[in-house]
Amino acid sequence: MEISLVLGVLVGAVLGLTGAGGGILAVPALIVGMGWTMQQAAPVALIAVAGGAAIGALDGLRKGLVRYKAATVMVLAGLPFTSIGIRVASGLPQAWLLGLFAGVLLIVAVRLLRQSRGAEICTDKAWAHLDAASGRFHWTWSIALLFASIGAITGFMTGLLGVGGGFVIVPALRRFTDLTMHGIVATSLMVIALVGSGGVIAAVAHGANLPLMMTALFALATGIGMLLGRKLAARLVERHIQIGFSMVLMVVALGMSLKAFVTA
Repeated sequence: MEISLVLGVLVGAVLGLTGAGGGILAVPALIVGMGWTMQQAAPVALIAVAGGAAIGALDGLRKGLVRYKAATVMVLAGLPFTSIGIRVASGLPQAWLLGLFAGVLLIVAVRLLRQSRGAEICTDKAWAHLDAASGRFHWTWSIALLFASIGAITGFMTGLLGVGGGFVIVPALRRFTDLTMHGIVATSLMVIALVGSGGVIAAVAHGANLPLMMTALFALATGIGMLLGRKLAARLVERHIQIGFSMVLMVVALGMSLKAFVTA
């Protein structure tokens, strides 16, 4: 029980430091710290990540940063795909799931390193543009399909690996829209909160057994850790956070790869 508290605080601190992507470490933390399988860790991790994302999303709504129509389209498209992801995960060997997760961690780590070096994504050819007067998107069927596609991929990855999906949503919105980074993060958090919650419900419907006390403690500790991480983030340089987080992700990816293909 004490281990779940420590793990929750650590995951929450990383979530507070890094924003939408920090929750990706929740699953590895539970696998290593608690000795759980991917299928056991995923719904518990999603509860903690979705709760933390909900806090950030509410703050974004209060500040008018969330593009709620775009978020709604992504959520409606993503929710059905969480069940598909869960079904696929249940049929895959544990080593494959661990290997896939390690690959995702490496992709996120490389992207963070590029960002820390000042690599920018060009938005001159963005598909979805905000109206200068209203601050809302110019909606067309192609734009709706774009957001639905992002949501579907997010939902599938949520069900498959138990991740919030920020590593899908954030780069996609950066590349295909001209939203500000604050708007991207706030909108992403709303999608993560709702799709993640749907993923938990789908996991339970598919027979997942949640240890209630352990789950509650982990989620509570994650929330506390996130508040501490936010305070610490204000004192650190963003570039240093990105580099440090990318290094942690690479180490965790290596560890999961070894667990999948060497020690399995």
